[in-house]
Amino acid sequence: MKQHEIKSEKEIGGVTFYIRAFPAFTAANISGELAAVLAPAMAGIVPLAAQRGQADVMNIDVSQFSSAMAGLSGDKVEILLKKLLTKYGNISIETDDGVKPLDNDLANEVFCGDVQNMFVLAFEVIRANFGGFFENLAGQFGLQKVDIPTMMKAAQADTEN
Repeated sequence: MKQHEIKSEKEIGGVTFYIRAFPAFTAANISGELAAVLAPAMAGIVPLAAQRGQADVMNIDVSQFSSAMAGLSGDKVEILLKKLLTKYGNISIETDDGVKPLDNDLANEVFCGDVQNMFVLAFEVIRANFGGFFENLAGQFGLQKVDIPTMMKAAQADTEN
């Protein structure tokens, strides 16, 4: 059954994650929440890129990115991350004791101090479950492609320098 097959295997921060597909109705529910959370962020990011004459959001500096994201509700982001990563048991993780389902406690342990990796995993889950979601969303805002994990890594590198 498609729902039980591993759709994607990703190593993030030295940890291997196994991603399975969401059930159809769960995916439909989450897609509505994704649009509700990410569309306002995209609406804030795209004008910043346009102001700089760029069609690529990769070149926005961190302070501009942060200001575009400021309107997001932390509660909504947390609920969405839990749905993507732990609520439906669609992710397993390689541990010293074998492969285990990712739950809230294990996620807290794995991502403590590395919260950016939690966002990278969430976007990998979105990619595995929603195919061209970002490309379709980006097209609505006049962009060719939005590669959020790469953008987040670039933002992290900017803050480290």
